[in-house]
Parts: sequence; structure tokens; C-alpha cells
Amino acid sequence: MKKFKLLVSLHTRDNDFQIAQAQSAEDTARRLGMEAEIVFADNDAVNQSTQILKAIQASADLRPNAIVVEPVSGTALPQVARAACAAGIGWVVLNRTPEYLSQLRSGASAPVFVVGSNHREIGRIQGRQFAALLPQGGSILYIEGPAQSSSAQKRTAGMLETKPKNIQVVSLKGKWTEKSAERAVLSWLALATSQNALIDVVGAQDDSMAMGARKAFQKISSEDKARWLRLPFTGCDGLPATGQKWVREGWLAATIYIPPLAGTAIEILAKAMRDGAQPPAQTLTQSFSFPPLEGLVRRQAQAARK
Repeated sequence: MKKFKLLVSLHTRDNDFQIAQAQSAEDTARRLGMEAEIVFADNDAVNQSTQILKAIQASADLRPNAIVVEPVSGTALPQVARAACAAGIGWVVLNRTPEYLSQLRSGASAPVFVVGSNHREIGRIQGRQFAALLPQGGSILYIEGPAQSSSAQKRTAGMLETKPKNIQVVSLKGKWTEKSAERAVLSWLALATSQNALIDVVGAQDDSMAMGARKAFQKISSEDKARWLRLPFTGCDGLPATGQKWVREGWLAATIYIPPLAGTAIEILAKAMRDGAQPPAQTLTQSFSFPPLEGLVRRQAQAARK
């Protein structure tokens, strides 16, 4: 019997969460007796579209039964999605809720659904972390994801909801990679305005960018270098081998654990194929602070008494 074939399309190899997504997809597909091909778009929406269309247009024996995609673009590849559904291929979107979802589901013969992180809640958790780290208020250098990313937008909105009013935010833009954050911080440090900025915490919307910010500060030669590197750094993703490890080693003050989505998506897909029914349109995973918020509050209280 022919194995159920999956194409899993992800952003980049230069991000620990994307690598965890790939591993989650491979492990889950293997456990469920599926065959998964993982491709990376190198953060290029046109490249991603081309890769997926090539798979859709392949001969029937090579064509995937379903496509799991974390779109680079905010629109989530509507034309490609329609082409997949027209070919009877399942379409699963990670970390986006595209406008076309309900229309596509209504006419699809294969499963069409979304699995995502609750990005607004992730932002809220990060805002609470900032409150715990700065009980008297202060300023944060905040490194966001790309401007067009709905995930980044929602995390920022959530953070602004819960951070206290006495905490000010200076925002920079990255691209979910260590190098992009390093470049953003170095460019900011070259500005005259940065010399007078009194920053108390460096926060990033993912752990890779938090570590990229640290690398930027390690490269400066001014006498402020040691002060910058003593600041608390925070991120998101919180994977055991990276973000959580960096917290334990003291490189990060805190992170937020965000479960990889691809494995969950493949499990839902397998059940939908077995039951012959569309799954729920959207499934959201749950995230949490690492260390717990109470631990951050306790740590700051102990530091204040010293």
C-alpha cells in the first residue's frame, strides 16, 4: 500500500523553532507511518510558492497527499492553496489564519485547517515578564519580527496590553534570525540617539533574535559593553535544547515555551483522513513562561535586597 505523503514547507534553517518544527514533523510522520518531505523557503515567499507549486504539479505518484505550510507571506499563498485543493491535496496552515480559509474548506475534498500559537497571549506573557523584571518601571529594547508578520504584530499588541505604563519600549525589527537581530542592534547602536538611551531590559520576540542582540553587544568596543551584557535578555520559543538551556546558563533571563506546531498538525490530519471529516477550522496551542512568572518576581525581589 502506498504511504501517505506529506510536504512540509517551513521558513528557514536559521531559526531554532523552525528546526524544531521540522523535527516534530519528521518524528510524528514516522510514528504514524507517513512519509514527510521537509523543504525550507529561505524566508522568500516567491521561493516558497514555487517549491509548493512544483510538488502540486508533479505526477500523481510523486504528488503529496497533503501540504503543511508555515507561510512566509502574510496572505498565506491563496492561489497555491486553491491549486492544492483543486488537486485534492490537503492544505494545513501553521501560524496564520488566512482570509480564504472558510471558502476553501467549503469546497475542499481533503482536510483544510489551521494550527497556530496564540500569539497575542504570548505577547501578554512577555509583557508580564517585563513587569516582573522591572517592578519600578524602566525601558526595554524590543526586537520584533518582520513588519508584515501577523505573528509579530499580535505579540507586540499582547505585550503592550500587559506591560505596565511605567515601562517604555524602543522597538527594532528583525527577521526571526540571530543575524538579523545582530544587524538591527548594531545599526541602532550606530545612531546618536542610542548613546543616550537608558535601557534596562533587552526583549526579543524569539530566542534566536535575543541571542543575536547579545552578539551585537559583544562586538562593541566602548566602555558600555559590560553594562549592556549585564542587562536581562528575554526571548520566545523556549525549546529545551536552546531557549530553556540558555535561561539555565544565564544567557537569557526568561523565555516563553511555544510548542512546535507541525507534529500537532500532522496528528490532526491523520485523524481527519481516518474519520473522513473536516477537523476544526483552527486549533491553538498553549504557551507558558520559563521560568514561571512567580520565579521571576521572586528572583527580582531577592536581587533588590542584596
